[in-house]
Amino acid sequence: MSLKENIEMVKEELNSEEKFFEKAVITERFVKKYKNIMIGAVVAVTLFVIGDVVYSINKQQRLEAANKVLLQLEANPNDKATLTTLASLSPTLHDVWIYSQAVVAKDVKTLETLQNSKALLIGDLSSYEAAQHLQDFNKLQNYSQKQNAIYRDLAQVQMALLLMNENRLDEARSQLSMISINSPLAQLSRALMHYGVK
Repeated sequence: MSLKENIEMVKEELNSEEKFFEKAVITERFVKKYKNIMIGAVVAVTLFVIGDVVYSINKQQRLEAANKVLLQLEANPNDKATLTTLASLSPTLHDVWIYSQAVVAKDVKTLETLQNSKALLIGDLSSYEAAQHLQDFNKLQNYSQKQNAIYRDLAQVQMALLLMNENRLDEARSQLSMISINSPLAQLSRALMHYGVK
């Protein structure tokens, strides 16, 4: 190798080392400038992960405790202290338990108190059960006019039966005609219209 080639090679090595040190200095400045923000971000992410894990564990323990309390209630349904414990552990499960007991006992007052329940479906089912037990045409009608009423068609059939008992056959036919042909109660509706409402 010639001297000229050696000099060129040394220059290239110096340039690459110079670039490396330049990038190291830029990185060092960046780290110094944003050190607190980076530390804060790492701490925030760590705290979030820890908080999420703790929340999940706590939620699972509450669920298991609520299930144990529910089993105790099944063994002794009249235990008020256990019922209170269930309400504090899981208000939704508490409402489901109260609903099931009210349906079995045909307790209309309790069903009416559950109409505003936050538990999925309990409010809707309680409204229907209370109206059905009372055989109240207006309450059944109010229920059937709700947007997502689960037992809408059944309420329509019950209203038609109440109207039939009062000999208001045209109104009963009108109620039955509101039931969709895709409804599981469509055949019952047609049978009532054919045999019951003439």
